[in-house]
Amino acid sequence: MKTLIKNVKIVNEGKVFESDILIENDLISKIATGISEEADQIIDGSGKYLLPGVIDDQVHFREPGLTHKGDIETESRSAIAGGITSFIDQPNTVPNAVTQELLADKYEIGAQKAYANYGFMMGGTNDNLEEVLKTNPRNVPGIKLFLGSSTGNMLVDNPETLENIFSNTKMLIAVHCEDEATIRANTQKYMDEYGEDIPVKFHHLIRSEEACYTSSSKAIELAQKTGARLHVFHLSTAKETSLFRNDIPLQDKKITAEVCVHHLTFTNEDYETKGGLIKWNPAVKTQQDKDGLWEALLDDRIDVIATDHAPHTAEEKQNVYTKCPSGAPLVQHSLVVMLENYRNGKISLEKIVQKMCHNPAILFRVEKRGFVKEGYKADLVLVDLNEDWTVSKDNLLYKCGWSPLEGMNFHSKVTHTFVNGHLVYDNGKIAEEKFGERLLFEARD
Repeated sequence: MKTLIKNVKIVNEGKVFESDILIENDLISKIATGISEEADQIIDGSGKYLLPGVIDDQVHFREPGLTHKGDIETESRSAIAGGITSFIDQPNTVPNAVTQELLADKYEIGAQKAYANYGFMMGGTNDNLEEVLKTNPRNVPGIKLFLGSSTGNMLVDNPETLENIFSNTKMLIAVHCEDEATIRANTQKYMDEYGEDIPVKFHHLIRSEEACYTSSSKAIELAQKTGARLHVFHLSTAKETSLFRNDIPLQDKKITAEVCVHHLTFTNEDYETKGGLIKWNPAVKTQQDKDGLWEALLDDRIDVIATDHAPHTAEEKQNVYTKCPSGAPLVQHSLVVMLENYRNGKISLEKIVQKMCHNPAILFRVEKRGFVKEGYKADLVLVDLNEDWTVSKDNLLYKCGWSPLEGMNFHSKVTHTFVNGHLVYDNGKIAEEKFGERLLFEARD
């Protein structure tokens, strides 16, 4: 099977250049101008931009056990429509993926149901060190630890356990950092005043800057002490950005950071109109925090942009504060949100590709993905930067059927997505067959 894309602007490794690109079977075989080979399909890319497929390093696709909210099939379908060709799913499903058998069960589901390439994190708990250490770094992206409680009961708060995990694995350890004691004290304070129905506008004061910084600074201190490879998920405060470096290349960093699209988009001012729909853990915080996150993203203290895609039903999101779950769906829209920021002059196309495609591949050592290079897997996205559309219920693919972005206008659109050389998304049409593969990872020293 050969596909030829003609006259397209390729965005890759800090450059934008016009070229043709030939895909043979699952690989990129040639990047050059004026390719004239016979092909099974030819796509005219004139006026469009070709990017590597986005690698989203943090999603919650809710399977097994929470499939009324979303599942691997529905959410990976949404992902390819948004230009995401690979995803890394988190272990707080039901049951939690905290044994090798339960992790293998998730991979079985992925093999049958994923439209995109898939990786599943192994979950750490207060008492599963033995299971954690059995994890194969070749085909599992890393170990996930919740240092603050979130969806699912996976809080790791035993200092001895933490030190053991950090000291004994060479695998990447990804952490959700919020200090539980701080959150509990803050919650109690507001419950004493409001009962269960705390106004959601206080969410960022309950899951506060202090809660985030206390936890992330401790995790970093432990990583420095033990030499662990630490990746801090979803930074939400300007203060935390001071904990990270930009004076060494990414591949040499032992401690890295991610920011999510929603923390770059919303602030606490938006609780007034969006309410529980933008209730996330960690919370969306102030304009000053948002500005600080942007600054750290652009100067490379923050390495990756992800979604933390975490659907809940619309009904669940209408509950009172203490029963309203945190999280929202984002995989269908994360790339277009960032392209809108490009159009508004906040970030370059090259930087978007670096943070959403190249860097996740480098940071997780994903094999042969994340770049537009000959010999690499043909995970590719074509985007039109001049197509206006509005997010509405009619064009949402999420199983939960809603988005915090509804009513927002965008001026860029994903037109084609390729996964392993197959055209899986073509101007709104999704291929029936699934071509997602298990992600593989190069070993760490």
